[in-house]
Amino acid sequence: MNRTPTWVARALGAALIVFLGAPVAMLIVAGRTGASALLHDAEFHAALLTTAATATGATIIGVVCGSPVAYLLARRHFRGRALLAAVIDIPLLIPHPVAGIAILLLLSRNTPFGNTLLNAGMHVVGSPAGIVAAMLFVSVPLYISAAREAFVKVDPAYERVARTLGAGPWRVIRRITVPLAARGLTSACVVMWSRAVSEFGAIVILAYNPKVVSVLSYDRFTTGGLPAALPVAATLMVLSFVPLSLLRALRYERDTETAL
Repeated sequence: MNRTPTWVARALGAALIVFLGAPVAMLIVAGRTGASALLHDAEFHAALLTTAATATGATIIGVVCGSPVAYLLARRHFRGRALLAAVIDIPLLIPHPVAGIAILLLLSRNTPFGNTLLNAGMHVVGSPAGIVAAMLFVSVPLYISAAREAFVKVDPAYERVARTLGAGPWRVIRRITVPLAARGLTSACVVMWSRAVSEFGAIVILAYNPKVVSVLSYDRFTTGGLPAALPVAATLMVLSFVPLSLLRALRYERDTETAL
């Protein structure tokens, strides 16, 4: 049997994995050189706190507002369903600076909606609220997609049985659907948070200050070159990569145990 196609496929796959993994590994290793200086870097500490707080805020908003949408897409078939799904996925397909410009058109003080927020005392552009808006826009599609898959995996029969026993729709979702989909929903939250942490393009349009870690790494690169940017960039890589990799490891371990 000719195994040439198999070896070619493996070689191409290995080359792709090296291409994806080598830059990550090199960045983390190179960033270790100046990592100790970050322990006493007040600007970095502020950016790290801002990043964690705004990413968490965006994730909470995404969970609260996106979960009903994900459930609707998982359980209902209606006219316009494909269009709704396409609208949700748009942020994944456009350049993120363009996404930032689009959000700016909605939330700047020169627009009716942005002016209304400003009159209510909420400053979006150049504030943590602007960072949250940018993070939410680019990352919530990932949450909705993953949450939808989590809801799809819950057998609707359990929900029907609960309703026949007198439970209302919200009680069924709270007591049956969400607990059964909890693992998938948790994964969706981690993916969204990691994506929010790594965002740059949309954030830099809406709020260069206060700086998040991604903007700080760019600022250090433009002012001090590669050596100044490496420790911050490596930290950002770890912030985005570690939670996601741990989650994937636990998921694959669980899948292996289930298969056995």
